Amino acid sequence: MATDVVHVVDDDPAMRDSLGFLLGTEGFEVRLYEAGADLLDGLKKPTAGCVLTDIRMPGIDGLELLRRLRAAGHALPVVMMTGHGDVPLAVEAMKLGACDFIEKPFDDEALIQALRSALERGGIAGAVDPTLREFVRRVGTLSERERQVLDHLVAGRTSKEIGRTLDISPRTVEIYRAKLMAKTRAESLQELVRWSVLGGLA
Repeated sequence: MATDVVHVVDDDPAMRDSLGFLLGTEGFEVRLYEAGADLLDGLKKPTAGCVLTDIRMPGIDGLELLRRLRAAGHALPVVMMTGHGDVPLAVEAMKLGACDFIEKPFDDEALIQALRSALERGGIAGAVDPTLREFVRRVGTLSERERQVLDHLVAGRTSKEIGRTLDISPRTVEIYRAKLMAKTRAESLQELVRWSVLGGLA
């Protein structure tokens, strides 16, 4: 069985080294790049594996790297690493074709799972996924107010911002958020956003 290759792009040397060590111990073949341009230069010939890239980098950021990869005809699955509060950027990345995103600081096991999933499905995560179909069905059971809160959460707004827009208190927003998370069975905001984008709800 061929070793799975992960192309890691991050301008932070400590993060690069840490990811290289972690992924190496998990049996991945790891290639490290300081910048998006380095990865693009290294992909002149057909390449296997997947890309793990930070979303915020000087020069070519994660979104621009994704655009250039797709424009050059590279179908490699891409997993984005995002900072706290980067939900709108993560949504944009998913719409551009990223197959997943993971928020820093992340759990090692969650990262490994995201990469294995990306490699298995080759970056394609359409509505054929029964889990996704079930998520879309559950969203259909939300009340009108819960659906409004969902839309604002996926747009990256805070409870205070949502409260101001909907003319309700942030505490009430939190109650609606807890209800919609329970109804959709999303385990985290990241998962809620991911499934919403993949399901065409964002």
